Amino acid sequence: MAYSREGRSVSPRNSGSPGRGRRSRSLSRSRRSRSRSNDSGDASNPGNNLYVTGLSTRVTSSDLEKYFSSEGKVLECHLVTDPRTRESRGFAFVTMETVEDANRCVKYLNRSVLEGRVITVEKVWYM
Repeated sequence: MAYSREGRSVSPRNSGSPGRGRRSRSLSRSRRSRSRSNDSGDASNPGNNLYVTGLSTRVTSSDLEKYFSSEGKVLECHLVTDPRTRESRGFAFVTMETVEDANRCVKYLNRSVLEGRVITVEKVWYM
């Protein structure tokens, strides 16, 4: 701890530049926003990505792949799970081979029943 001539103590926090903590936080925010904009500029959505909600906790990735393969070729199926329990969180992302396959899935599988639950299938628009 540093002491001034008057005998009062000066805390180490005050000895640096004022607002130092605030500045570092704002820099980290700006870095994050910049990286997002750079990433989103490179990513494109060809229209074959689907967002599936309303899934039962019993549904597995392979169940989804089998179910969606009835309307076309499935490239990727990502079932979102809880990191601790490994249980399904009730939604997934499915990537079909073509836009036509994805459109067919939205048309025929949206509001259909899988494992006793009505599921919703829609295109992902944010990518």
